[in-house]
Amino acid sequence: MPIMADTYLTGHFLVASRYLRDPNFAQSVVLMIQHNVQGAMGVVINRPSNRTVREVWELVGIDPCDREDFIYVGGPVMPGQLVALHSVEEFSEYEVLLGLHVATHRDSLDVIVRRKSAAIRLYSGHAGWGSGQLENEMKAGGWLWTRATVDDVFADHESIWKTVTQRIGLEIMAPELNLEHVPADPSLN
Repeated sequence: MPIMADTYLTGHFLVASRYLRDPNFAQSVVLMIQHNVQGAMGVVINRPSNRTVREVWELVGIDPCDREDFIYVGGPVMPGQLVALHSVEEFSEYEVLLGLHVATHRDSLDVIVRRKSAAIRLYSGHAGWGSGQLENEMKAGGWLWTRATVDDVFADHESIWKTVTQRIGLEIMAPELNLEHVPADPSLN
């Protein structure tokens, strides 16, 4: 899958190929939040930490929050800085996919985590690339990519790597195949 110079991958998943030796990304799925001429930024969506939202809210002195969701390790850049992917449009800094928003401001995060009906994942840190860095890693064969979906972002962290790598394999092996009509397990046909 060659990347064109004017193609940006905001709203796509990156998966590290076997040629990328950085242990921060082994078997990771990265949702690209921003990608443009200045650089790229995303979060690893399949690495839960051992801390819950409730525990972190207690540590930073914010009013107690009873949300027991795990906070995910979003990447090696700026650990501790929280990034939320969520469904609450009124607290959106920008929209990555239709219905999937990003928030990083403390006050917004505090309101969002208290909304029980909100789909939300919190990430500590992020993955980042300077201008041209990601494109060079892709040309060297370090990354594979595919479209992301909101359902995938909130999917089980243990199975999403397999789901996304299978999708990429189908796109490579049968690019003319309409993947929307392919069952998740073709052996069930």
